[in-house]
Amino acid sequence: MLTRNVLRNRTEDFTDEERSVLENAIERTQTYAAGQTVVHQRRALDTSTLLVQGLMTRHVHAADGRRHLVAVHLPGDFVDLHAYVLKQLDHDVGALTDVTVAVVPHRALDAIQARHPQLARRLWFLTLLDAAMHRQWVMRLASLNALQRVAHFLCEMNAKLLAIGQSDGQRFPLPMTQADIGEVCGLTNVHVSRVLRQLREMELCSWRAAQVVVHDPVRLAATGLFAPDYLYLKPAMALRVAGHMGDAHVR
Repeated sequence: MLTRNVLRNRTEDFTDEERSVLENAIERTQTYAAGQTVVHQRRALDTSTLLVQGLMTRHVHAADGRRHLVAVHLPGDFVDLHAYVLKQLDHDVGALTDVTVAVVPHRALDAIQARHPQLARRLWFLTLLDAAMHRQWVMRLASLNALQRVAHFLCEMNAKLLAIGQSDGQRFPLPMTQADIGEVCGLTNVHVSRVLRQLREMELCSWRAAQVVVHDPVRLAATGLFAPDYLYLKPAMALRVAGHMGDAHVR
């Protein structure tokens, strides 16, 4: 099922009928190689893209040409659902790894909005969830130091991957380069290398061959000032996350 990870373990979830409707709204699937731009900014859009497999990014380019990652998307994310209303994006969406996506025409979303208002509400929830995560990314860059930024990002990825069954809470795949981490956290490649070494020396986590091992989830969350409230996980999943990160970090 192409939509199996959409809203998986979130406080909002689809009924079986709603998930079937969303599955039937998918027009086709496509694959893209790592590094390809999937959705270009300022181009007219009449479809939205659901990530099925792999990792994708939203990114913007500064005037000097530097790229800044403003979101990292996992399977189950509707990476440009907001394009349904906006009809074009102010940023690019790219494939961080080889990816498979499902394409949903906006005319199908029109039909969902007209005939399935509760399903439309849940899709709206997805865009609000994106906004909640974006606010955390702004806070991370504005308020945290380098060590805290990287720790917070790793905790977020661990929690989100746990929700879709791709982490056991202490070990998860992260096929990103140090340069990618730097673009997420506003750090140079050299600074990221220094922070990762510091996290390893503090026996908090280690990252090697696209795999992250969290040695002390509670201390890593405390270091990154990470609280997963903004991910809007279901109570059972929130408790599971709390079990790995410490009850003090779930409000």
